[in-house]
Amino acid sequence: MQFPIPLLPLSVEIETKEVLLQLNRANKALAELKGIAQTIPNEIILINTLILQEAKDSSAVENIVTSHDELYKAGMDVENNSVSVATKEVLDYAQALRFGFELIRKNRFLTLNNIIEIQQILEKNNAGFRKVPGTTLKNQFGTIIYTPPQDKTEIERLMENLELYINDNSICQLDPLLKMAIIHHQFESIHPFYDGNGRTGRIINILYLVMNELLDLPILYLSRYIISHKSIYYQLLQDVRVTNSWEQWILFMLKGIEEIALQTIELVRSIVSLMKEYKVLIRNILKKSYSHDLLNNLFSHPYTKIEHLTKALGVSRITATAYLEKLVKAGLIVKLKTGRTNYYLNVPLVDLLMNASK
Repeated sequence: MQFPIPLLPLSVEIETKEVLLQLNRANKALAELKGIAQTIPNEIILINTLILQEAKDSSAVENIVTSHDELYKAGMDVENNSVSVATKEVLDYAQALRFGFELIRKNRFLTLNNIIEIQQILEKNNAGFRKVPGTTLKNQFGTIIYTPPQDKTEIERLMENLELYINDNSICQLDPLLKMAIIHHQFESIHPFYDGNGRTGRIINILYLVMNELLDLPILYLSRYIISHKSIYYQLLQDVRVTNSWEQWILFMLKGIEEIALQTIELVRSIVSLMKEYKVLIRNILKKSYSHDLLNNLFSHPYTKIEHLTKALGVSRITATAYLEKLVKAGLIVKLKTGRTNYYLNVPLVDLLMNASK
C-alpha cells in the first residue's frame, strides 16, 4: 500500500486538549532530567553508560540482540575482531550517536548530509538515499503493509522539506516535543535509506532534543519504550498513514518521553548516590593515593582494564594494578579474566543499568 506523504508543516490540528495536557507532563519530566543530569560533574559518565544502553535497546528493536556482558567487554576493546556481528552493530550505533551529538553540540543544526553520515556509520556503506525502486515494508507474515516513496526525486524533495522543518523554527510554532514526534513519523514514512532507517530515526529523536536545548546531553532514549510497546508503535505509525490519526501517535510519543525521562531521573540519582558511596570507600582504602579520576574511570564504563586506568590516571601499570587489586580485595569491583585479559567490573553500576533496561 502506498499513501501520500504530506509536506511539513502539517495542515491538521495537533494541539488537542489531551495532547497539551500530556505535553505539559512530558516537558516537566524532561526539564527535571536536564537539571539532575548536571549533578554529575563528568558528563562522560552519563554519555558513555547511557549511550551503550540506548545502542543495545535501539538495535533490539531491529532484532539485533547482544548480551550486556559481551557489549560491555567489546566497548572496552572496539578493535577486537572476536566479538559477534550483533555486538559490532550495537557499537556502530553508539559511535553514530556520539558522532551526531558532537555535530549538534558544535553546529546546533542537522543537515541531510549529517543524517547521511550518521546512517553511513551505522551501515558501513555509502549508498545514501534510495535511488532504485523496490523497497517495501512487510509485517511478520510477509505481507506488504506500506510502500514508501519509490522515486529518487520524490525522496529528495521530501527529505529537503524535512530538513527545513527540523532546522527552521519560523515555519512552525509547535512545541519542540510535538515537532519531534512529527519528524520521527515523517522520517520513518519517507524511509529514505535502503537499511538503517529505524535506528537513524531514533538517533534523530535525541539529537533534536539536544538541538532545541531541552537536554544538554543525549541521555533520553525512547528505544526502551518502543521495544516495550513495539506492536503499538508500528500500528500507530500505520494508522497515521491510513486514517491521519495524529493525536494517538503524538500521545504515544509524549507518554514515552515522560515515562523514560522519569526512569532516567531515577537512574541518574542512583548513579550519583553510588558514586558518593564509592568515593568514601575508595578514599578509605587508598588514602592519599585516592584520585577522582579513578572514581570517574570506574563509573564511565561498567568495565575497566589496567591499560585504561594507566591512561586515565597517568600512572604506571604496576600502580594501576595495585589500585585495582585493592578495590577487588575490598569487594568494590570484581575481577574477570577472559583469555589473557583482566577486566574489572563495577557490579553495582551494571546492576543499575540492567535494571533500568528492564
